[in-house]
Amino acid sequence: MSYKIKKAAVLGAGVMGATIAAHLTNAGIECVLLDIIPFELTDADKAKGLTEKSPAWRNRFAANGLAGIMKAKPAAFFAKKNASMIKIGNLEDNLDMLKDVDWVCEVVIENLKIKQELFAKLEKAVKPDCIISTNTSGIPIKDISAKFSANMNAHFLGTHFFNPPRYMKLLEIIPGKDTKKDVVDYMIKFCEEVLGKGVVVCKDTPNFIGNRIGIFDIANVIRLMVEKDMKIEEIDAIFGKAMGRPGTAVFATMDLVGLDTGHHVMKNLYDAVPDDEMRDLFMPTDFLTAMMEKKWLGNKTKQGFYKKTKDEKGKKLKLVIDYKTLEYKPAPKVQFASVSEANKAEGGVGAKMKVLFNGNDAAADLVREYFCNLFIYAANRVPEICD
Repeated sequence: MSYKIKKAAVLGAGVMGATIAAHLTNAGIECVLLDIIPFELTDADKAKGLTEKSPAWRNRFAANGLAGIMKAKPAAFFAKKNASMIKIGNLEDNLDMLKDVDWVCEVVIENLKIKQELFAKLEKAVKPDCIISTNTSGIPIKDISAKFSANMNAHFLGTHFFNPPRYMKLLEIIPGKDTKKDVVDYMIKFCEEVLGKGVVVCKDTPNFIGNRIGIFDIANVIRLMVEKDMKIEEIDAIFGKAMGRPGTAVFATMDLVGLDTGHHVMKNLYDAVPDDEMRDLFMPTDFLTAMMEKKWLGNKTKQGFYKKTKDEKGKKLKLVIDYKTLEYKPAPKVQFASVSEANKAEGGVGAKMKVLFNGNDAAADLVREYFCNLFIYAANRVPEICD
């Protein structure tokens, strides 16, 4: 069968769902964005004359998602006018908006029961050949689809975007055991050629490839930081562009993604891989759990590993957390000789990494141990998570 995606729907208007919808419009795809209705009317709602029947109240979460991506940094849209290609609604009143979409991408909370309940409503709402996917970062595809009909299973797969979707090239496609080959082949082609992604096909194993190796990567860095008594800002100074990473490095990237997301994925992975030789490394550290409890979740709560504020003169000030005391302090400028030399090296990321790896300071020592741990773990995952 021939497939063509001209219109899509994203279910879940949180940061990830809304930014996926924005990127779909960047590729010229019209999009429906739906979310749940609020739990109750607030006093402010009542003061505005809103009732539980008011569309403005019922569609609030989707509207807030769309408003948020209008202000997103880095920008989610190629051009803000693309926002007109997104139609909002809610998951109770507006499932009829899905009747003519070619692809539905679910991006709700990482809770198996909630996902299963949502998908149970979908089959009657979409056309028979609609492609249906989940953006889960690690819940097994076989568990989500356990109660699907044969037709829905044939058109179902995982499409795992990374945050922020406009800028992160990687996209994981996870076929189910009953997914039609032409659906998988079409989605690989569509995601590469239309959405501009680098697609990796994964086996249906816990956290797939990116987050299985990625969570080990983060846990590996955190363990080395603690063992070597280094600081947050020192780690980010090392693991920046010289290591092929964005300027947000490790901890500022965690702030961008959300500490709650990272904590949840780490805990889920710990529970899901009882036979993994490095399993204990996946248990979130005490300081990460404490930050979760304080709701210091990163950019979404205005503070995480970093916090932006102003001094007494009104000048912008960037603070960084001391993970031993959970107190913030001004973020100092950190320099390592090996990192400085690596940044000057010509020939691309590989050449920069080589200079850093062969350095003679604390940064180089850490990088050598980091790479050895990472390569051994990745090698041990073949053929478990991929061929």
